[in-house]
Amino acid sequence: QVQLVESGGGLVQTGGSLRLSCAASGGPFSRSAMGWFRQAPGKEREFVAAISWSGINTYYADSVKGRFTISRDNAKNTVYLQMNSLKPEDTAVYYCAQNRGTTFTRGMEYEYWGQGTQVTVSS
Repeated sequence: QVQLVESGGGLVQTGGSLRLSCAASGGPFSRSAMGWFRQAPGKEREFVAAISWSGINTYYADSVKGRFTISRDNAKNTVYLQMNSLKPEDTAVYYCAQNRGTTFTRGMEYEYWGQGTQVTVSS
């Protein structure tokens, strides 16, 4: 059974940085693309970033491009999301997920999800 556990969320001021981690166990992590999504109160879940199994290809939502960086360490079964220049509109619960499909921006292409970690950016 695949388990994904996110960590690293918290409260930060506008312009600050956070690094989220997602530790995977129980599945073929090194052969799976991984993604980060987020959901703010009263809003639908939205795609944030994704990374191919090799780490060579990365994908970002326009809203975070240039500020967020996704990476992975297959030896540690962990995927990261470095978030810089944070804005209040980045406030949300952030989820990592393991991809099972061939596209990366739709939640339905992801099979396993973590429990989420809260990120709050104060103005």
